[in-house]
Formats: sequence, structure tokens, C-alpha cells
Amino acid sequence: MNDQPRRRPAKPHRRPQKDPVRFLAFEVLRAVDERDAYANLVLPPLLKKARAKGGFDHRDAALATELVYGTLRRQGTYDAIVAACIDRPLREVDPPVLDVLNMGVHQLLGTRIPTHAAVSASVELARVVLGEGRAKFVNAVLRKVSADDLDGWIAKVAPSYEDDAEDHLAVVHSHPRWVVSALWDALGGGRAGIEDLLDADNERPEVTLVARPGRSTTDELTGELGADNALPGRWSPYAVRMAEGGEPGALTAVREGRAGVQDEGSQLVAAALAAAPLEGPDARWLDGCAGPGGKAALLAALAAGRGAALLAAEKQPHRARLVERALAGNPGPYQVITADGTRPPWRPGGFDRVLMDVPCSGLGALRRRPEARWRRRPEDLEGFAPLQRGLLREALKAVRVGGVVGYATCSPHLAETRVVVEDVLKGRGGAPVEAEWIDARPLLPGVPALGDGPDVQLWPHLHGTDAMYLALLRRTA
Repeated sequence: MNDQPRRRPAKPHRRPQKDPVRFLAFEVLRAVDERDAYANLVLPPLLKKARAKGGFDHRDAALATELVYGTLRRQGTYDAIVAACIDRPLREVDPPVLDVLNMGVHQLLGTRIPTHAAVSASVELARVVLGEGRAKFVNAVLRKVSADDLDGWIAKVAPSYEDDAEDHLAVVHSHPRWVVSALWDALGGGRAGIEDLLDADNERPEVTLVARPGRSTTDELTGELGADNALPGRWSPYAVRMAEGGEPGALTAVREGRAGVQDEGSQLVAAALAAAPLEGPDARWLDGCAGPGGKAALLAALAAGRGAALLAAEKQPHRARLVERALAGNPGPYQVITADGTRPPWRPGGFDRVLMDVPCSGLGALRRRPEARWRRRPEDLEGFAPLQRGLLREALKAVRVGGVVGYATCSPHLAETRVVVEDVLKGRGGAPVEAEWIDARPLLPGVPALGDGPDVQLWPHLHGTDAMYLALLRRTA
């Protein structure tokens, strides 16, 4: 008789099940981290490919989108929570593991997905992309996270506002501390305003369309979208907002280039430059940093309505091709060239209106590109500064005496906005330029809360737009 205890039969090996929605979201997060890609460029083609394979419907696409953008927007908060649940410094956690963890934390604390489903789906994803050992680590961490809700965790991991206001806001609203400080300086005011702004940065932005004048109308876009999905623009006469989202590229006017996707802030910048009062000729317009082409397309349409011609210049050849695509079919005369606006090929004083929408930190578009907040560093501003000043100086040389220059950035940071304009006008770092401010506020009719002028700063929480900045200048000599 055998007295040895009988061994239980081993459990059969189970191959991890690949969840296509979470796997796709993980792919996007890895591209953002490994290749410095932008989610808004990586995600759409992956969704299109998944739909083409079948079995991936609009609900799957919506969940994948929420997992990507929710994880990126709340990364700072989730990092702090994960750090409180592990026994090693966060920097020692491999980035792919942290992506799976943060995506799991978002499902637990930022969505209505049931706790057991959020944990089990995240652990299964970890088995697929990380292996069994790391999946056990993910399971242990997420079970600790699931012990409290978001408010409870924030109370544990964020310093009090009274002890350290900027660090409190950074953790609670998931922005780097230096970005909180810079936005607060630009906005001014007390706690309520900065919290509203940071909250707005974490909201999903609406899709806004532009009907390019003379080529399309808001009525046409509204009719194709349907009454349930079309809202008028808040401020721009050319804007239509998509209330329920959807695929703007499916619209006939967008496919044909007669309309496009464009934030209202960008529309207002182009419209204000076109509306600035001008004496004398108004025949030649320049967009000196035209890529990827949204403002250039609107300017070209506005110029065509007056019989004016637009020259659109872009330094990067691939972006110049995007400009050509955006302007294709414009009824008026235009030309697209590949050129560096700091070393321009055009002769001085040859234009009546010039737009210089300069490269910048992009801190005004954190709603659309949430990963930029984690990618940018304070020292990046020092790299942009000479370029921004150089482009503005050349813009003022390019315009005739009496002509108008619009200096624009998608950033509210003072070092990229008013400081640049004041330095150029006062000759800091170069010869002084003879030009005067134009009050831009009357050229944005109906838009409230534009400050003391003469320049304009738009805000997500006040205007529902990206944080676009615009200064209008008239050359005087």
C-alpha cells in the first residue's frame, strides 16, 4: 500500500487572452513613451486598422480612446498613487509596467468599470505584454489601489494647499509643478482661476470644424452633421462644434478641403489679423510659419474673398506638403513654399498682412496633447526664445510700412508671449523695430474676458478654446 500523499494534478497552462481594446491602448502609450509620438497622431490609424479587421465597434473605440487620454492626462496623479503602493522608487519601475499600472489605476479611479473587471483585465494585459511574474506585481499593486477612491488617494498623496500650494495643485490636477507655476503667473489671480484652468486642461475637448468662407458654410456643415450633433461656434462665425463627436473626415466638405478641423482659438487668430484696419493696398498676405496649414487655409479663403494672394511658407518639407494639401482647391491665388522664416527668400516690405504663428512649448493645447505636459521642460523655453524673436523681427521686416503683423503662439507662457513682443519692439537682442501695438480685442467681437489689452490671451476655462495668444502690430517706419 502506498502511503505517499497523492499530488493534485497541475492546473493546465492557460494562454493569456489578448484584449484588443486594452492592447491597442497599451500600444499607443508605448509609442508616446518610446518614440515621443503624439497620441492624437498614433491612435486614429490604429483604430481604423482595428475596425477594418472587424469585431471592433464604436464602443471599443471609445473605450480605447478613454484609456489612452485618461491615462495620459492623469499620469502625474496616478504616478503618485502607484508610488505610495510600492516598496521601491517609482523610477525603478520599468516604463511598460508603469503604463499597464497607470492604465489600470485609471480604470479603477477614473471610470465606471467595476473593480474586479478593472483589476482582472489589467492583470490579463500584463500577462500578454509583460509576462506572468510582472503580472503578479501588477495584481498586487492594483489591489492596494482599489482599497480607496480617487478623493481618498489624493488626500493621502498630495501635500496640503496651505503647506505647498503649487505641489498640491500639481498632484491634484496632474500637471508638472513648473507648468502649474507658469500658468498661474500668466493667468494671475487666486486659487479658483488656476484650478479652473487646470481642470479644463483635463477635459476632453470638443471637435470643432471651420467652414472656409467662399468654399463652405456653417449651414452646410450643420445640415450634414444633423441637428443633434451640430452646435454653433461660441465665437467664430466660421465654427461648428460636434456635440456628439464622430469622424469629421467623413463629411463631404472636409473630404474636399472646403472645411476642416480647427479649434476656435486658431480661427479667431486668423480672422482677427484679416479684420485689422489697414490703409492703402491689401493685396499680398504672408503666413510665415504655415504648417500644418489650418490657419493658412482660413487666411487663403479670406484673402480670396478680397482678391488678395497668400504666400504660405513652412520650413519643414513634410509640413509644407500638409499646407499644400490644406490649401488645394482654394479659389484665390496662393503659393506654398519651403522656406525658413528667419532667413526669408522674400524681399522686405512686400506684404500687407503677415501672420507669424511661431513654434512654441504647446502649453496652450494640453487638452489635445496631454503628453506634452510631461515631455516639456523649463529649459525648452530657452531654446524657443531666439527663434520666436527672430521670426517676429523678420515678420516686421516683411510687412510694408502701415501693414499689420500678427504674432501668435499656442502657449500662455509669458516668456513666449508678451515678453517676446516687448523684447523685439525695444530692441533687446537686436536692432529696435519701429512698430506700434494694435488693440486686438475689438477684432474678436463678442469674446469676453480678454483682459486689459492690447494683446489677447484666450483660455480653455474662460473661452472653451486652446490657450492661444495674439499680438497685433503695425509697422510705423
